[in-house]
Amino acid sequence: MKIALDPYMLRALPIREMVRTVADLGYAYIELSPRDDFMPFFRHPRADDERVAELRSALDETGVQLSSVLPLYKWSSPDETERQSAVRYWKRMIEITAQLGCPLMNSEFNGRPEAAAQSEAAFWRSMEELLPVFEREGIALNLEAHPDDFCEENDPAVDLVRAINKPYVNYLYCAPHTFHLSGAAPGADIARMLRYAGDKLRHLHLADTFDHKGSSGLRYILNPPGTAARIHQHLDIGQGEVDWNTFFSTLREMNFDGVATVCVFAWEERARESSALMLDRVTKELAR
Repeated sequence: MKIALDPYMLRALPIREMVRTVADLGYAYIELSPRDDFMPFFRHPRADDERVAELRSALDETGVQLSSVLPLYKWSSPDETERQSAVRYWKRMIEITAQLGCPLMNSEFNGRPEAAAQSEAAFWRSMEELLPVFEREGIALNLEAHPDDFCEENDPAVDLVRAINKPYVNYLYCAPHTFHLSGAAPGADIARMLRYAGDKLRHLHLADTFDHKGSSGLRYILNPPGTAARIHQHLDIGQGEVDWNTFFSTLREMNFDGVATVCVFAWEERARESSALMLDRVTKELAR
C-alpha cells in the first residue's frame, strides 16, 4: 500500500520546497499533478532537463518517491487538431515520467459528454498512438471517470478500461466523484461500484464531497434551470457525505494494495493541516 499526496494545494511553492513540505508532513509518496512550471493543464509540458533533475534531486534528498504522475490533456477531443496536440503533449510527458523513474501515470478520459460517441472515437485514436509508447517505456496507466468527461460513470468507465485489454491499463476510483460515478439515481452504492472494478482497481483518489443529488436534487440550486454544469468538492474526510465506513471496509475486504492519493483541494489556507489530517485517517484505515 502506497499513500501519496497530490500537492496541488502546495503548487505555489518552488519544486524543492514543495517536496520538502510533503516529506515534513510525513508522506512517503507524491502524485505529481499539474503545476504551471512543470506540467500545466492542457498545454505542452514546461519541464526541461534541468527542472527534471531538480525534482529528482529533491526526491533523493528527502527520500520521498513519486507514486505517479497525473497529466491532463484533451486526448479525447472531437477536434482533431486539439487531439493531435494532446498526443504530442502526452508523448513528451511520458518521456519526462521515464526520466523521473516513475512507473505509473494517471489521467481522465476527457472529451465531451454531449459528443460522447465522437469523443470516444478520438480516445481510441489516441490510444492507438500512445499505448506502444507506454509499453516501450514500461509505464502503467490508470484512468478515472470525471464529471463532464465523455465517460462519467463507474461501470461504463471500468468496461472501457477492460476494453483496452492491456494488463498495464487499469482503473482509478475517485471518491470525490462518487455521486457522479453512481449515475442519476439517488445516493451511491460504493461497495458495489468498487467490487465492479474488481481486479482492475489499482488506484484511489481520496477526498470527501456532498451528494449533489440530495434533497430531491435541491442540494444545490444552479441557475439558469437545466444548466449542464457539474458540481463536486474535494474536502477533508468527514466534511461531506461519502460513506467512508463502507468505502474503507470494502477496500479491506477486497485486500486493496494499490496507491491511495490524498487529493483535497478545498483548503489552500490550511493545506498542511488538511494534508496531515488526511494522512492520519487514511493510514489508520488502509495501512493495516
